[in-house]
Amino acid sequence: MKELEECTLCPFKCKVNRNKNELGRCRAGNKIKIGLYSLHYDEEPCISGKSGSGTVFFSNCNLKCEFCQNYKISCESKGEEISIEKLSEIFLEQQNNGANNINLVTAVPYIPHILEAIKKAKEKGLNIPILYNTSGYENIETLKMLEGYIDIYLPDFKYYDNDLAMRLSKVKDYREKAEAAILEMKRQVGENIYDQNGIMRKGLIIRHLVLPNNIQNSKDILKWIKENLGEETTISLMAQYFPTYKALENKEINRKLTKEEYEEIENYLYELNLKNGYIQDLEDEEEKYVPKF
Repeated sequence: MKELEECTLCPFKCKVNRNKNELGRCRAGNKIKIGLYSLHYDEEPCISGKSGSGTVFFSNCNLKCEFCQNYKISCESKGEEISIEKLSEIFLEQQNNGANNINLVTAVPYIPHILEAIKKAKEKGLNIPILYNTSGYENIETLKMLEGYIDIYLPDFKYYDNDLAMRLSKVKDYREKAEAAILEMKRQVGENIYDQNGIMRKGLIIRHLVLPNNIQNSKDILKWIKENLGEETTISLMAQYFPTYKALENKEINRKLTKEEYEEIENYLYELNLKNGYIQDLEDEEEKYVPKF
């Protein structure tokens, strides 16, 4: 694929020739590599519903966060190489199994392949929404390649504090790239649309994982969302952080959130009058998401 000859799909713009097995930041080659695919029931209720989300976890994320919960796949390249034809078959299999959507997780290194797989699958009857599940560190030019193919965007907004982004993900401009990416995603999909069962068909949900010892980072993100996208924006505020991977050795983040930390963020969310989305219940691990409206 020509896009891989001098790869600039993500903001690192490594310009390696992946067609000649040169590896950049993400370590992805010229073939699709996936860690697993399955029906996933633990996304937000409007994504998973009762039928599940047809999730495909792609190997080789470009961020490689120190606290990554999927680090075996994202950071250590665990997975299996598959063809574009096989990926299209996986999409159709997920649909046949009742999935509410196709959920592409950390897919940016493989966007040219994925677009071809979507086209092939649609020719054979794929008609459920396509969801792009991303770290938020994206190129505008690459996102524009996705316009018309992606129905739902599910970006993380991890860091407002770029010093924190550098410490935990070795990236110096996360905030600027994530802000621009989220605004582009919003432009593409417009207002959220749901079916009669409350399952999202089109739209944007912004996820934010609250990190221990970094409450101001979370407050700044929520404030930016309110000021730039409005109080109706759907937010998923996550409390599920636990130390794993390199975070186990990092004193800044080597513990779970305290109840007091999460309550401070939750209260600030209400102060901002952000109206739509989900919070996570620290008291009941079985009840992952609680609607806040």
